[in-house]
Amino acid sequence: MNYLVLILSGVAMGLIAAVPIGPVNLICIRRSFAFGPLNGFVSGLGAALGDGVFAIVVGMGLTWVAQLIEGYSFVIELVGACILLYFGWHSLTAPPVARNLDCEVNEGSGTGGSGLVRAMASTFVLTVTNPATLVAFTAMFSGVGGLAGGPGSYLDAGLVVAGVVGGSAGWWLVLTMIIGLFHTKISDTAIRRINQGSGILVGLFGLAVLGNLARKLFF
Repeated sequence: MNYLVLILSGVAMGLIAAVPIGPVNLICIRRSFAFGPLNGFVSGLGAALGDGVFAIVVGMGLTWVAQLIEGYSFVIELVGACILLYFGWHSLTAPPVARNLDCEVNEGSGTGGSGLVRAMASTFVLTVTNPATLVAFTAMFSGVGGLAGGPGSYLDAGLVVAGVVGGSAGWWLVLTMIIGLFHTKISDTAIRRINQGSGILVGLFGLAVLGNLARKLFF
């Protein structure tokens, strides 16, 4: 199969995984407005790497890993729901950070290395604790297999995985660059409202996950 088609297929998968509005989008948008586009992009990059992990599991045929994730899906989703509730509560209650527009301050540590690593790690964990993404990538890779017309090589799978990460990262770059055009002009009152709105929505996502887990457990 043409290598360019494989890469573009991966890019499309990455965009499909990243673009729909969900908790990670809300978190990245909030951080971009409050702390600058670099923090938002790095946060999105954590999600892109999380998508890449699922793409590797499916694309490289690591069935034992997929079975392990599916076997512990209840616990993984519970952890993810708790993280969402924490993010929601933190966003809802945290006051706007005093911003230096010449040198953005991020959650706790500005754009310094440790602060950006924490920003990336948080969205990475949030992404990999959503086993539904594994199901989505399984379906998407099946479609690519149909286009290929037969079993592919590890190189083919690697190109698709690279496309997934690139497509997802590209979305976060565009999104945070657009927000970067406005974040220096937004007031602390508006930042507080963004914090509160995103906190409520992220918390609702967490409650929805908990509700779905309760349904599975009791019904």
